Amino acid sequence: MSEPPPFRSESDRVVHSPAAAPETAIARLVEIMARLRDRETGCPWDIAQDFATIAPYTIEEAHEVADAIERQAWGELKGELGDLLFQTVFHARMAEEAGLFAFTDVAEAISDKMIARHPHVFGAESREKTPEQQTRDWETLKARERGTRAGVLDGVALGLPALTRAVKLQNRAARVGFDWPSTDQVVAKLVEEAAELAEARDSLGPDEVVEEFGDLLFVVANLARHLKIDPEAALRAANSKFTRRFARIESLLAEDGRTPAQSDLAEMDALWNRAKAEEKAAKAGGGDPPWNS
Repeated sequence: MSEPPPFRSESDRVVHSPAAAPETAIARLVEIMARLRDRETGCPWDIAQDFATIAPYTIEEAHEVADAIERQAWGELKGELGDLLFQTVFHARMAEEAGLFAFTDVAEAISDKMIARHPHVFGAESREKTPEQQTRDWETLKARERGTRAGVLDGVALGLPALTRAVKLQNRAARVGFDWPSTDQVVAKLVEEAAELAEARDSLGPDEVVEEFGDLLFVVANLARHLKIDPEAALRAANSKFTRRFARIESLLAEDGRTPAQSDLAEMDALWNRAKAEEKAAKAGGGDPPWNS
């Protein structure tokens, strides 16, 4: 293995030296970010970025972490978590350059918050509580931090995925009693919104159709909340199922030397039902279908 280039400064030593402890690893990453943003010797692309241009990458990296977990791709998870950590370091570096705060302030702030929100671990409060009670206590502490002047729905991040934000908004409203008491009423509202969407499609303009469609999705999110389902996770699973079954359609058609474009809806629907039946049979037998192994 070749030796690293000669050190020109102590910062070079941090960049090139191996990380032996967590604090050393973090210091190394922070220094690498500083070097990338150096106005004279850094990377032109990194130098050109700001909070707004980096934010989409931050969201993308968070989704890639979730994707690795969903696929149980543990070999990839380390790299994805590193990419996400780098996003935090990137934002912190830009904030430091602007005189706002530094990475150490970010780390101290989250440490202080975690200690304050876990009095049953770091304080004298009893640990003899259910996870549900701890969740309620967590939300109470968060509300106290927001202050008495804050509105019930204030602070729910605009950048969240829309379904996730809908559930969070509804949870906030439910804590002050603005909620349906049972899933039956939510289902009835779902039917009502579906009918209003159909009416808008048939007799109103495109703006009204979009509005009614949004209302329908909002109620779907509420139903997920009442059923204690994560709607994002449920939709990801549905996407995976659709991808898997459509790939089966493609493979069956390929056996006949054809593509979906050379088929028709009736045939593909029949092949879809075959793929569905194969999956159900394999699941009943405790395994994956042979074409999915």
